[in-house]
Amino acid sequence: MPKKQLIFERGTGTALRSGNYTKAAIRAVEDALWHHSINVAEVFGADKSDMIIDVEIACQAPDQVDGQAVCAVFPYGHVQVRAVSGGLDIVNPHYTDDRKTIIAHAAIKVSLDLEHREVAE
Repeated sequence: MPKKQLIFERGTGTALRSGNYTKAAIRAVEDALWHHSINVAEVFGADKSDMIIDVEIACQAPDQVDGQAVCAVFPYGHVQVRAVSGGLDIVNPHYTDDRKTIIAHAAIKVSLDLEHREVAE
């Protein structure tokens, strides 16, 4: 069956003082998920565990995002995480150790494998 994208959600997360890109990424995913109830699988007669979830995290240091930790936020589905360059780092002039505030963005696409169905007129 072909993969059909059904939902797109987005979120923003920050790590204010820790300098932790994974923390900001997880908060971005939580921002997207906690504002919505994604129950589209049941509408198509599928189980929530059948959902295919593609996550893209945008931040200034994508190589510092722990994809497994981000996957662990999702309670079900087949999750893949990809980190890319983006987001924003803001250096705080009041810190002497170059700590930054990190802003990460998450884009979440939820798909199911669906058979092509003809619409009856």
